[in-house]
Amino acid sequence: MPLEMLHNPFYQRALVAAVFIGFSNGFFSGFVVLRRNALSVSALSHTMLPGIALGIFLTGALSQWNAFLGALFAALLVGLGSVAVARGNRVAQGTALAVLYTAAFAVGLALLPKLDTRQELEHWLFGDIIAVGNADLWIAFGIGSLILLVTNLLMRPILLTLFEPNVAAAQGVPVRLIQYLIFALLVLALVSSLQAVGCILSVGLLVTPAATISLLTDRTSALFWGGGLVGGIGSFAAVLLSGKFGITPGPAIVIVLGLLFVLAYLFSPKYGLLALKSRH
Repeated sequence: MPLEMLHNPFYQRALVAAVFIGFSNGFFSGFVVLRRNALSVSALSHTMLPGIALGIFLTGALSQWNAFLGALFAALLVGLGSVAVARGNRVAQGTALAVLYTAAFAVGLALLPKLDTRQELEHWLFGDIIAVGNADLWIAFGIGSLILLVTNLLMRPILLTLFEPNVAAAQGVPVRLIQYLIFALLVLALVSSLQAVGCILSVGLLVTPAATISLLTDRTSALFWGGGLVGGIGSFAAVLLSGKFGITPGPAIVIVLGLLFVLAYLFSPKYGLLALKSRH
């Protein structure tokens, strides 16, 4: 990116948003990796598209707010709905999520031909962080701050619920409420990344940072703070590189994070492919 581009207010906002969104999503990716529910994240990320389509269908226009609220509504409905269905112990949560998410996606596909703004939906599918406004920055900052505050205050009961729900219940932890809370925070993290990487690629920000750190250390706490640093720094660098090489920032963010993961997989001193080969 030419140096003068750094004085462009659009790029300045994009860089700030990349750090906010990358760090908060990278931090939360620790819970996704520990819980081993990356496929659930992928399902929820695709659920946001029918939510956006529904928002456009009901209001007759595509705006930042109806896209944001539509995506939030759909992802919360499907995510928390799967947790509620799984309470009956007859249907597994993964099964319930698959049924609800595919049904929601089908509704979105049925609505798309009726919309006049299909071309504009590309920004929400793959992100358009350069178009971030001041209001979007405040939304990203607010959601990121909420995620960091709640997860740090409730870190112990959340981890206990993830690993030992029966022990957590015996110790008085409201396990069901914590499970709803985790899914609600997951949905908020996904929706906050809409402007940066879009529906389709948002799963990359919520899985790759902590997955990268997991190859470098065994410390659980490092998954969160390390994941936040990888997400924030990687997203910042990707926006800079996207301007230099003339590629879209959303895919660039996921590409950079993917490359960092590959480097960790190859060169990690303990779990890297080359280290494992040298021991045999």
